[in-house]
Amino acid sequence: MKSVIFFDIDGTLASEDGLFTIPQSTRTAIELTCKNGNFTFVNTGRTEFNVNAKIRQLGFDGYICGCGTYIEYNSEILLYNRLNQDFCREIAEILRKCRVTPVYEHKDGYFFDDKSPHTPDLDDFLESFVDEGIDISRRVEDENFAFDKFVVWENKSADMELFRSEISKYFDIIDRGNGFYENVPLGFSKATAIELVLNRLNIPLENAYAIGDSMNDLPMLTAVPNSIAMGGAEVIYPYVSYITTPLADDGIYNALKHFRLIQA
Repeated sequence: MKSVIFFDIDGTLASEDGLFTIPQSTRTAIELTCKNGNFTFVNTGRTEFNVNAKIRQLGFDGYICGCGTYIEYNSEILLYNRLNQDFCREIAEILRKCRVTPVYEHKDGYFFDDKSPHTPDLDDFLESFVDEGIDISRRVEDENFAFDKFVVWENKSADMELFRSEISKYFDIIDRGNGFYENVPLGFSKATAIELVLNRLNIPLENAYAIGDSMNDLPMLTAVPNSIAMGGAEVIYPYVSYITTPLADDGIYNALKHFRLIQA
């Protein structure tokens, strides 16, 4: 019976040190498990445009992006949750009233709001986007403004009570720590996407594996019986069935070897 393995990107497949390093052992492990007939999927909070060439070159069967708002298998789009543009503009106005700092994530790019407070965290993001060649010119006022999900930073002037009361009506608010929040439309998650993929591939739940390293991976880690934390990701250790070595210490390879998804 074939298995399917779901991988987070940042801190799981590639390093988060700005170099975006993918160990050779990770490349080897994915190649070997695919040769064994298993399916491999990226399962990330990144929207589709932001899954870069380094990841795509690993040869995945499919991509779950935007925390389950977009699912692709063998270049076929299985699901895309397209939010109404008027609704997106209404949410942008609410966030302005909340005085938080947003970045709006669409499958085709990012949008920014110059009328929202500017923070050092946003500057760091913008700098990293420029380094990666990502377009940072799009704005809320653009005619094509829309988003699939969004993130916000808290600041001293932010009305977080208003933010939580209004945004929670429509979005799951994921606290990423340090005043950073990821916001995903209700009814969509890394877990709902796994269920859809398993049904499409006719793979039983007991043959599903998920590998992650942070709290926003919890939906997919708790959705499968074979859940794996990368070494060093102590915050999710209580929620998984296996802890592998760190990424740089052959973490992916050792995890797949442990579950006999590859042979050494």
